[in-house]
Amino acid sequence: MTQDFVVGLARHAIELTLLISLPMLGLGLLVGLLVSIFQAVTQIQEMTLTFVPKIVAVLLGLLISFPWLMHKLIDFTHDLISQIPVIIR
Repeated sequence: MTQDFVVGLARHAIELTLLISLPMLGLGLLVGLLVSIFQAVTQIQEMTLTFVPKIVAVLLGLLISFPWLMHKLIDFTHDLISQIPVIIR
């Protein structure tokens, strides 16, 4: 196992983590922005109004994108397991 292999594996893992978290973080950001605009327009300053829609949006995004997320994670795990003979040498 070389230093380049370890750095490449870490880079791939970080890229996969960012790619997987992007849909939920984007939805949370978008819904948070919309709720903030709604609060500014209506002058409603309720704290639960900011959290509940974001949580619901993130959960819905997770449910919708779950098959794609699992496919990406399974591919990464399969590639990692198939490289075990290379890592041992």
